[in-house]
Amino acid sequence: DVDGLYSGPPSEPSSKLIHTYIKEKHYHEITFGDKSRVGRGGMTAKVQAAVWASTGGVPVVITSGCASQSLVKVLRGEKIGTLFHKNASLWEPSKDTSVREMAVAARDCSRRLQNLTSEERKKILVDVADALEANEDLIRSENEADLAAAHEAGYESALVSRLTLKPGKIASLAKSVRTLANMEDPINEILKRTEVADGLVLEKTSCPLGVLLIIFESRPDALVQIASLAIRSGNGLLLKGGKEAMRSNAILHKVITNAIPNNVGEKLIGLITTRDEIADLLKHDDVIDLVIPRGSNKLVAQIKSSTKIPVLGHADGVCHVYIDKSADMDMAKRIVMDAKIDYPAACNAMETLLVHKDLMKTPELNDILVALKTAGVNLYCGPVAHKVLGYPKADSLHLEYSSMACTVEIVDDVQSAIDHIHRYGSAHTDCVVTTDDKVAETFLRQVDRCCRIIQREYKILRWCSFWTRC
Repeated sequence: DVDGLYSGPPSEPSSKLIHTYIKEKHYHEITFGDKSRVGRGGMTAKVQAAVWASTGGVPVVITSGCASQSLVKVLRGEKIGTLFHKNASLWEPSKDTSVREMAVAARDCSRRLQNLTSEERKKILVDVADALEANEDLIRSENEADLAAAHEAGYESALVSRLTLKPGKIASLAKSVRTLANMEDPINEILKRTEVADGLVLEKTSCPLGVLLIIFESRPDALVQIASLAIRSGNGLLLKGGKEAMRSNAILHKVITNAIPNNVGEKLIGLITTRDEIADLLKHDDVIDLVIPRGSNKLVAQIKSSTKIPVLGHADGVCHVYIDKSADMDMAKRIVMDAKIDYPAACNAMETLLVHKDLMKTPELNDILVALKTAGVNLYCGPVAHKVLGYPKADSLHLEYSSMACTVEIVDDVQSAIDHIHRYGSAHTDCVVTTDDKVAETFLRQVDRCCRIIQREYKILRWCSFWTRC
């Protein structure tokens, strides 16, 4: 009923899972707990049997009999449990200690960062922005190497799009880092003050979370954004990017950490390079305070089931734009085109266009659909729109394309649009285009999303787009 062999009783926080048993190293280090009330010899007997078998040439894995699919995972070669092998002493030492030390180092550095003034942390971000611009050629060179490898491997176009650092991207990232540096200090802000008794005042203040483990997808620009936020907010950081962005992430990590002063320490931000290290880090709930996985449903679910650390996960970006019958159609066209084609791989790009039924046979709507098609967007339809427009039926109304494709569906009114969003959306970002205040307020009040955008004027779109895109 435990994941494998630990350096001490599994119930003790200081005990660490041993992935590869090396007799010369571990024999005198392990402290065995008491024998189970229902077992025959406890872990001591299991280890003795495993050592004898492996010495005789039969590899052994000790792992949980309660966890799902344990045998299947072992046979697939996944790194679970503790492996016993006659040649283990010839292999490289386990990385159990190194990843924990990385987390501990990030915590120590974050505490030194928190002791700096707001101006000193601001100066670090300015130095990071300067370093990004100074190393632009090197960063782009490494990114081009990743892109070449991605094309050779045959990755999907949406992933390649997310991976690409387009011309001007480094300058844009540096500008956003400087903008963040000039924002109000998020640490030690007094959020609430209450006089509990005479001379006794209770204050609620903002403070850093601690050490964050963030697993993100193929966007190397996300590394810059996340690292900058961590520096400004006084948090330690462990990052794991996708293997397809390995070179881009490595050079960006080096550029950023080189800009961190010695009195804080470059180990404030650690870069995880292998998937095995993630499994190790998820065991260390005593030194990591929050895990944020950014990726597929499968990834988020797997992380949640593998750790006691709090997980902040959001897997899907099924985002809607609803065009109400009262909408300014010129404005609606600009919004739809921007929401779909500006950055289709983004998690807040439009995936479903909802249209009021009164607009279906208007030339203005046809103009929007033709513009999307001309721009290279593949249009699919929901059940109602398919009968009217004739485009192919979408495989699902809960579908994140992350590419130049979207679903079009017809709804009766704003309430029907809201019901559709609640049923098929993903609580990410949704938008209504309208000139009717009542429709706008209904949408704002009822749509349960992290980003709700009401487009009464185009200038509002630009402002909201900046914040939701960040």
